[in-house]
Amino acid sequence: MLVLNCATKLLTLEKVLKSHFPESLKVYGAVMNINRGNPFQKEVVLDSWPDFKAVITRRQKEAETDNLDHYTNGYAVFYKDVRAYRRLLEERDVINWDQVFHIQGLQSELYDVSKAVANSKRLDVKLSSSKAVRLSVVSAPPDTSLLRTSPPRLTYLSVADADLLNRTWSRGGNKQCLRYIANLISCFPSVCVRDEKGSPVSWSITDQFATMCHGYTLPEHRRKGYSRLVAFTLAWKLHCRGFPAQGNVLDDNVASISLLKTIKAEFLPCRFHRLILTPAALSSQVHL
Repeated sequence: MLVLNCATKLLTLEKVLKSHFPESLKVYGAVMNINRGNPFQKEVVLDSWPDFKAVITRRQKEAETDNLDHYTNGYAVFYKDVRAYRRLLEERDVINWDQVFHIQGLQSELYDVSKAVANSKRLDVKLSSSKAVRLSVVSAPPDTSLLRTSPPRLTYLSVADADLLNRTWSRGGNKQCLRYIANLISCFPSVCVRDEKGSPVSWSITDQFATMCHGYTLPEHRRKGYSRLVAFTLAWKLHCRGFPAQGNVLDDNVASISLLKTIKAEFLPCRFHRLILTPAALSSQVHL
């Protein structure tokens, strides 16, 4: 195991990962954030350098942690050789197996290999899989003519909005998610449309892997073009910062898939996989 903490080498890694799109997108996003101030306190672990075969991003060991917070305790994975990934998983101190955490990536063997190692350590593994998408480069600010009056107005989220996002996210509804969302809003780009009372009615945020996520419009404000405007604006923000605009969508989310098709999103050939791993000792306390 090697922790890569040299700024020059991390920039080199970023360039190398870019040559392995789309499978490396999640790790690439995390490394880009590390190289641009590291607001989420992440670090990179590899099997070797410079000729690495597996790379994992994780929270820094010194970062404050909650053993029940699988949102924040996130690992992104990319490998050139799946056997090297397994060896890295099995090495001491690469993964904190005593907490609830998640592993994500865009490679098909990720689940089987991770589950095999987790089973040997008596952790439960819950898998979710979805379509991976990427938005084309947005070269100009989106058209905001649909917001003919003010309000509604296009702006960004604040930490005060975290409770609303926690209550409306299918993955949320608990205190760990509330804290996670607040941290994401503090650290990364977001976009929202606010009504005449200043409350968000449509929004999207960016996560620790530079993924666009939690795109949502309140039911009473749908069919007004807000979701499209928010998605385009967040993609434009990311592209202005040099990030790829990427995301994931569940196979049965017909409305979001239709929206992505109308804005010419590219549905990637690889799928997105997220594994939530839970030690037996914590299973009765965790909210999935």
